[in-house]
Amino acid sequence: MPEERARLLWATGRAGTPPDRGAARSGRRIEADPDRVERGLVQLILTIVELVRQLMERQAIRRLEAGTLTADQEEDLGTALMRLAEKMEELKNHFALQDEDLNLHLGPLGDLL
Repeated sequence: MPEERARLLWATGRAGTPPDRGAARSGRRIEADPDRVERGLVQLILTIVELVRQLMERQAIRRLEAGTLTADQEEDLGTALMRLAEKMEELKNHFALQDEDLNLHLGPLGDLL
């Protein structure tokens, strides 16, 4: 019965990974090392932030090329993007992550970043 519940949770998107059918039968426990969980969560969050940062950067370039920004807006946007890039580097260094660590492979769709 617990195995069926795990499959149902996974199928409805309420569980992050597919259930390990062999784990229930073999009596193995899931080992969740808090440090690895924290690092994995930070990695996921920084990946999302990096994706949004790149999208914002592309939009800013389009707006610059189209001439729809005032000089003050250009300055503010440039400063904000530079600060975000600096903060990203600081966080990657703190959690010992590289740029490659923030890229997700999406199977047949290719890489995210």
